[in-house]
Amino acid sequence: MSGLEDLYREIILDHYKNPRNHGTLPTPPAVMEQGYNPLCGDEVRVYLLIEDEELKDIRIEGQGCSISRSSASLMTTAVKGKPLSEVRRAVKTFKKMMALEEDSDLYGEEIIPFEPINERTVGELIALQGVVKFPVRIKCATLPWNTLVQALESAVQS
Repeated sequence: MSGLEDLYREIILDHYKNPRNHGTLPTPPAVMEQGYNPLCGDEVRVYLLIEDEELKDIRIEGQGCSISRSSASLMTTAVKGKPLSEVRRAVKTFKKMMALEEDSDLYGEEIIPFEPINERTVGELIALQGVVKFPVRIKCATLPWNTLVQALESAVQS
């Protein structure tokens, strides 16, 4: 198992050092939301460009620990270019992986079924599953995802 943990650590460090989809999008047409964790100082800005019920583009900026920054980068690669229904499913699956979601409805819509949590269904996001061993770090990993949810809600309201 140590080899697998080393691989996951490498994935997290790679996304921390070389974040994907880093930068901004012009607002408008993009939506921007900012998330902040006052306990540790992590902050993230999430920019979304949504067209025809699809997340056409997503960008991130901010500063924080390796878990927060790598989670943001991994999140962007998991949801960019996906229909909003798949983006919502990814959020719900990630929160389930972090043991934060029950089987209840996250969006006030139809129940979004979970997919099994394994490398085939969540890809590189599986590297963050080890965070659950350190409960104080779960907020670091979920900050970008919670900010994504806020940005999706803002996009729906506008």
